[in-house]
Amino acid sequence: MPTALTILPWSDPLLDTVGHDPRSLYAETFWLPVLGPTALLLLRHLATRFDDSPRGVELHVAATSRALGVGDRDGSSSPIVRTLGRLEQFELACSDPNSPTIAVRRHLPPVQRRHLRRLPASLRSAHADWAETRLAEAPQAAARCRARRLAAVLLEQGADADHAERVLAATGFHPAVSRDAARWALAQQREGAASDLVV
Repeated sequence: MPTALTILPWSDPLLDTVGHDPRSLYAETFWLPVLGPTALLLLRHLATRFDDSPRGVELHVAATSRALGVGDRDGSSSPIVRTLGRLEQFELACSDPNSPTIAVRRHLPPVQRRHLRRLPASLRSAHADWAETRLAEAPQAAARCRARRLAAVLLEQGADADHAERVLAATGFHPAVSRDAARWALAQQREGAASDLVV
């Protein structure tokens, strides 16, 4: 394992536009308990360095470990190397096995549902409130309307709400928009069925 690594910004036009800066309150509140402090600290460190060097940085492993307060080892046992591996597990970094080059995302996506389930109830509730607020914002309102129409069609064709949510997410809708649309369509379907019974 080399003592220095080339770290490149992982370009993603969608996340670079609507994602969360690792230095943001969203990252600290919701990604921190998922990734752990060292991984988030490294992402923040790299985001600041990318601001000054947008084409990439040379990361001296031992020096960076010391700068972040996690020791001064280099090589494969370095906390920095292990942390970069953790970021890869969460698809926030991607290494090239043939060179000491690693691409790291500059912005974070929303925390995925499977990770949200592991958070304390208070954080799950806070994330739901955050998502609801975001859904009311103008850029999301149009996407919310389209996603709800599509979810209603999917349920009319026999899909269940979970399947509709997965289809919407695979189509490119934000996970929070997909979840909201599937729940809304299910509520509409149940309301329609209940009104049919009353007649």
